[in-house]
Amino acid sequence: MSDKKKDTDWTVAEIEAAVDAYLGMLDLELAGHKFNKAHENRELRASSLSTRTKGSVEFRMQNISKVLMTMDRKPIKGYKPAKNVGSNVEQLIRTALTNRGFQPGDPAIPTADEETLERRAAAIQKKHIKEPPKGIKKPKKASSTRTVYVRDPEVRAWVRNEAEGHCEGCGEPAPFQMHDLPFLEVHHVKPLADKGSDQVSNAVALCPNCHRRCHHSNDRVAFTASLYKRVKRLIPEE
Repeated sequence: MSDKKKDTDWTVAEIEAAVDAYLGMLDLELAGHKFNKAHENRELRASSLSTRTKGSVEFRMQNISKVLMTMDRKPIKGYKPAKNVGSNVEQLIRTALTNRGFQPGDPAIPTADEETLERRAAAIQKKHIKEPPKGIKKPKKASSTRTVYVRDPEVRAWVRNEAEGHCEGCGEPAPFQMHDLPFLEVHHVKPLADKGSDQVSNAVALCPNCHRRCHHSNDRVAFTASLYKRVKRLIPEE
């Protein structure tokens, strides 16, 4: 039997075996324990995935990471999500995950985790919500070794969509794409650490240069003041 089967040739049993192995590693990672990806790969190829190559098993794990991300669930750090997953394979993986208790998360739930916030905001941004979200008037601090705040992914998404791919500080196009969207950083004009809100009236979409300018430049106070004149939705907060 050929090692190089198409994705659609994977059986339900093979997909389920890959998902079970993946979830076992994910449980270890979430518990703070180490695991060996290469060992797990070998174990699978020595048993339920005996007709598969090392590379095909690795790619299937990346498929699982991608599907988990579409379900707003955090994947294993060591398995970079695949760019594309065949529709048949995606459905089989999603079914296997669902049968094992994994349900899609709600991308609108606020979070203090930057990676999760970015992923949720990108998902919402692609839906192009029209009405400004309510946001969070008084963001709460989250437990961490450093100070982080719970933020609303809908605010991040809406502000970026309002910018239409251009920096609201300098007017230049976003420097690159991420998640197939123009990359702009969302800056709170009155910092959250100074009791600023996480609302669209206190947030702008900036290119990395303008964002750094707000924090570190000699003219940061004057530049910040100019944002209130340039972006009409901004409201100074006491």
